Amino acid sequence: MKFDPSTIIIRPRITEKAAALSETGNVYTFEVTQTATKTTIKRAIKEIYKVTPIRVNTVNLKAKAVVVKGKKGSTKAVVKAYVYLKKGDKIDLA
Repeated sequence: MKFDPSTIIIRPRITEKAAALSETGNVYTFEVTQTATKTTIKRAIKEIYKVTPIRVNTVNLKAKAVVVKGKKGSTKAVVKAYVYLKKGDKIDLA
């Protein structure tokens, strides 16, 4: 099976916390697939953005029950990946 990095990384996660982390700590946040491992995330970041991550931390966010306009539903379960880069490396998400 051929490795396809575009199927591992879903999208960059752009929030206030993620923006603050990328400016101060050189940490970037991405949404990844449920089956992604830390090594596959590292390989995907290396191929897509041409930078070498120092380390990767993952966080599983469970689905939550929500009510929107009186209708019950739920949010999706997501896996967040915090990608740490060495000083001087940057990823342009814009």
